[in-house]
Amino acid sequence: MLLYIAEKPSLGRAIAAALPGPYQKGQGWIRCGTGNDAATVSWCIGHLLEPAEPASYNPAWKAWRQHDLPMFPDKWQVTPKDSVRQQLKALESLIRQADTIVHAGDPDREGQLLVDEVIRYFGTKAPVKRILINDLTPAAVAKAIQQPRDNLEFRRLSHSALARQRADWLYGINLTRFYTLNYQQQGQQGVYSVGRVQTPVLGLVVERDNTIENFEPKPYFRIEARFKAQEEEVDKQAFTARWLPDEQFQDHLDEENRLLDRVTAEQIAASIHSRPGSVIESRFRDRPEAPPLPLSLSALQIEAGRLFRMGAKDVLDTAQNLYERHQLITYPRSDSRYLPEGHYAQREQVTGAIGRVSPDLADARNKADLSRRTTAWNDKKVDAHHAIIPTSRTAPNGKLSEAEQKIYGLVSRYFLMQFSADAIHREGRLTVRVAEQRFRATETAVLEPGWKTLELKLRDNQKETEKSPLPRLDEGEPVFCEDSTVSERKTQPPQHFTDATLLSAMTNIARFVTDPELRKTLRETDGLGTEATRANIIDTLFKRDYLYRDSRQIRSTDKGKALIGALPKSVSKPDRTAVWEATLESIRRGEDDPREFLETLKAEIRGFIGPAADAPDTGLQTNAPNCPKCRSPMAERDGKFGRFYACTRYPDCRGTRQLEDDKPQDGTGQKPIPCPHCFSPLVRRKGKKGWFWGCSNFPACRQTLDDEDGKPATRLRKST
Repeated sequence: MLLYIAEKPSLGRAIAAALPGPYQKGQGWIRCGTGNDAATVSWCIGHLLEPAEPASYNPAWKAWRQHDLPMFPDKWQVTPKDSVRQQLKALESLIRQADTIVHAGDPDREGQLLVDEVIRYFGTKAPVKRILINDLTPAAVAKAIQQPRDNLEFRRLSHSALARQRADWLYGINLTRFYTLNYQQQGQQGVYSVGRVQTPVLGLVVERDNTIENFEPKPYFRIEARFKAQEEEVDKQAFTARWLPDEQFQDHLDEENRLLDRVTAEQIAASIHSRPGSVIESRFRDRPEAPPLPLSLSALQIEAGRLFRMGAKDVLDTAQNLYERHQLITYPRSDSRYLPEGHYAQREQVTGAIGRVSPDLADARNKADLSRRTTAWNDKKVDAHHAIIPTSRTAPNGKLSEAEQKIYGLVSRYFLMQFSADAIHREGRLTVRVAEQRFRATETAVLEPGWKTLELKLRDNQKETEKSPLPRLDEGEPVFCEDSTVSERKTQPPQHFTDATLLSAMTNIARFVTDPELRKTLRETDGLGTEATRANIIDTLFKRDYLYRDSRQIRSTDKGKALIGALPKSVSKPDRTAVWEATLESIRRGEDDPREFLETLKAEIRGFIGPAADAPDTGLQTNAPNCPKCRSPMAERDGKFGRFYACTRYPDCRGTRQLEDDKPQDGTGQKPIPCPHCFSPLVRRKGKKGWFWGCSNFPACRQTLDDEDGKPATRLRKST
């Protein structure tokens, strides 16, 4: 049997649709074709397995106690996630029957791991192939199916993901328990979670907030002079230039070369008033600007945050819906801004689809020069996935929401820019010397907008102040200073982070690193987190009460500030974490050993915790498991399906686990069974024709199954 394993049901259904029929649906699988050409498609539902709880390694680790730290498992374990056990069981049976397995996880680090870990968990001798699907349209899926590769080619990607998963467990479990216990000894309540990536991100926000809070504005002085050419010509009008700082005034300048002394400023202004000078530099040119590359996820989130004030997670969720449900864009969790060269042949179909889906872009599509070819198409710059672009699908699957229209339009505009002319900028610069002082005037203007006609702008930036063009003076030409002025200004604090600027900071983390050598190294890495995780990292900090929103601004809470204040700088700064992310990328390339990476991390954790192993037993005593979402302690609660474990941080975190002996009361005495369509719990109901099982997510999901002796039937219920 040929078995396809997709990352999620939507991808599984897309693969099945691209395979020949007839089709037979079962619980958690679809069989396609007959005879020798038959294939079965199944799927994961995200991660079906999760890292084991500390108590799985040592029962004593169930309680939170200082003297148990650090906790380093001898042999790593994973356990089935309670909510998806039925799907895992279905996959187990299919994997044991398979002659060949095709890995169809998403084309990224996590997508590689979550299918690999299921195959590895059950064990199989069947050969495993790998297909990479970036586009869910039937033609693109069918093409990907025809291009399988050996899954062993991607083993390093899986090693990198596994090292990331284990590093997060080691770092998060040990440091969260250590700092939570320390705070509890001081009388504080709640959990103080620490994460390998989330904590440095929190550190960025806390440091920015503290800088603003402690900022003291200082006056500085700007010197401007008005010059005119000494030769009276109509086209050589007067112009205004600004003073250029000189080394002789270094004692009066700040780190940004702003003049801080009023007396000095007035002396300079007086020394040039009504004095002759000359042009020492004259530079005028028309500069072409090529279109920007198509969007990666981070670039999309930053632009949508800036233009539409959308949060990072909202952008990701909207893009994911455009990819999965509507099939209007390619795989959204991409870190690439380049396209395969073979995609160039599809430009006519893709641009045509844009004109159909977004009528407001139809005119731009008609004006597109499809003979142009920018640097975006470059096989050498494309790895597992490529830039986010529209697909050739000409209609959505239902009506697009306002957010979906905005995101689709933004992705489409950046694709259409690839077939637009370069923008031409007219730039000018005059540098004048008068009485040993230098002044500079600049001119910028868009001569030909080209691709910029497709660029969206913020309303408050649309009305730009018109500046008079500079006179065309030659180097050495005499000028005369008609007037000079000194204006006082105040230094301004940096702005609070927004979704767009925080994402930009995470992506370009080298800007926040002080070590020059490390900064140089980090410029070549992807920064803090990955394209697929950055939105969730920011969202997690909100859920854990470390951040809050003040209009568009993202600010740190007192709890967030207290945690960062207590942590060593090496934990709260981005330097080491960014290096770890670079190391994970090196593991993916086969240049680093994941075992060495984890051993180095263990040594760092020992250094953070110090003598905790010798501390008295004053820890948090609990027999409840850790929350699967945030690793906080859990407590027993009553629910409509019986007692269950709920996160103690509810409602900020809604993580749940079933009790081991839980017997929910739905009239059957059995545990909830997930809906085969949306995986919400099925509920037993009585209708006109007797008992049946319906989705608890009704009316959003209308899936029903027949009742067989108090259990859901394996076949779907016939519609009535």
